Amino acid sequence: MELKELYRDVILDHNRSPRNFGRLHPADAQAAGHNPLCGDKLNLTLRLQGDQVIDLRFDGQGCAISTASASLMTEAVKGRSRDEIARLFEQVHTLLTAPTGEPSPQLGKLLALAGVAEFPARVKCASLCWHTLNAALQRAPAPVSTE
Repeated sequence: MELKELYRDVILDHNRSPRNFGRLHPADAQAAGHNPLCGDKLNLTLRLQGDQVIDLRFDGQGCAISTASASLMTEAVKGRSRDEIARLFEQVHTLLTAPTGEPSPQLGKLLALAGVAEFPARVKCASLCWHTLNAALQRAPAPVSTE
């Protein structure tokens, strides 16, 4: 199986059966995100223990890339500290916007998002969840928009 096919299969799987879909009640932090270009809407709720995200959920509606990215992100950040999440966000941002050389194997399943860089209009779909997570961690009051 070609690597691109494998990545496409991961995206399709996470779109069809998103992981960590729903809302946490109660939640320590939450944020809403919107991508007006594609119509993606995302709500993110999370629980913190000190500096660590111990659980998080997302809901909303969006395109396949947006939903798959949110699903992959929730799996990747659960159990990580704010600093680890910030480093991971930078790696994903580079993967989506300026891929150079070999991406970090530390990205794991997030590498499935590598193909998004070929479609600049889809980068906002894939990054919406990450910006929404940052807003939740900063407890930003306003909704996040990719515009």
